Amino acid sequence: MSSGEFIVSLDIGTSKVRVIVAEVTKESTQIVGVGSATAKGTKKGAIIDIDQAVQSIREAIDHAERMVGIEIQKVFVGVSGNHVSLQSSHGVVAVSSENREIGQPDIDRVMQAARVVALPPERAVIEVVPKQFIVDGLTGIHDPHGMIGVRLEVEAIIVTGSKTIIHNVLRCVEKASLSVAGIILLPLAASEICLSADEKNMGVVLADIGGGATTLAVFEQGHLVSTAVLPIGGEFITNDIAIGLRTQTESAEKLKRKYGVALVEEASKDVVFSVSTIGSNRENTVDQEELAMIIEPRVEEIFQLIRSQVEAMGYSTEPAGGYVLTGGVMSIPHILGVAQSQLGQAVRIVSPDYIGVQDPSFTSGVGMIHYIQKRWMLRLIEPQGQSRPPQKNRRGPSTLERMKNWFSEFI
Repeated sequence: MSSGEFIVSLDIGTSKVRVIVAEVTKESTQIVGVGSATAKGTKKGAIIDIDQAVQSIREAIDHAERMVGIEIQKVFVGVSGNHVSLQSSHGVVAVSSENREIGQPDIDRVMQAARVVALPPERAVIEVVPKQFIVDGLTGIHDPHGMIGVRLEVEAIIVTGSKTIIHNVLRCVEKASLSVAGIILLPLAASEICLSADEKNMGVVLADIGGGATTLAVFEQGHLVSTAVLPIGGEFITNDIAIGLRTQTESAEKLKRKYGVALVEEASKDVVFSVSTIGSNRENTVDQEELAMIIEPRVEEIFQLIRSQVEAMGYSTEPAGGYVLTGGVMSIPHILGVAQSQLGQAVRIVSPDYIGVQDPSFTSGVGMIHYIQKRWMLRLIEPQGQSRPPQKNRRGPSTLERMKNWFSEFI
């Protein structure tokens, strides 16, 4: 492996907890380990049982540690939910260097200035996202490093969330014997690998359809402008199968994964399987077409709800950039055809392009790695380029240790 920093992302979903370990350098990102566990103690994206949630996190971490061969100490945690809100902010500072060249300290100060806004006591800042920098009145600057100026301004979006919900998540991570290196908004992270710059500029809806919830993010003019969460996902398809075939939920999930297709016209009566029935020792014989007749209506409903929610958010249900879909549900065969029938032809499905995580369910976790690389690499990589693996028994602080100061500002 090349010399770099090990970064760990933690995605606490409704159905799965996923951990991704990556070695990140300024030049490349390499996924070196993955861990997953069945999510317990969570419901519709919120923590409802801390002890069970801690157990799930620890199982996923242990799985990743065995694969990579290191002891994970710090993680970046992804958050989303209807408690998240966005608001505009503006910061301005004077350039501090004698030669008036803008450096990282100036950018840090202007971002800190933008962070200073009045918030209710129950709200906490999750992220500050710059929309553009302004140097002595010159607008439209994305990276002011090295420019000469006297006055540096930033127009930014402040992402805030419920302090209670965030603290419960952080409490679970801490009880799992981990430290939090940072908090990342999952829709922003997922957009790093799902959306092109043109799509963000034209207007696009990113939908992450998971097990228990669907997260929507609307981008316009290159920036995130709104988010929402629908309490519906793959578990509802599983429950419909369990009820329709009178079988246990665990069996219904296995049938969905092994035989399920989203379009009845693509199903085959020749694909036949046995289903154990609740309240009976007998097994019923079911074909793939019967299973698809249960799956297709629920999948259609999910996409109809997505379209209705986008309209309720005040945006066009037919954005110029279309819809980009990801999340575990999108791995059901032929689901794209159902999506296009409900959302229009401008629909595509995205999966991470890394060996071992080439599944839509890993999009958020891999997106977090890319987001960290893009936003914080200068802070995460040592000037000498030496690797500091996140192991508990090393001497001296890693560069991630310095993230504590950044993180302390958020809570």
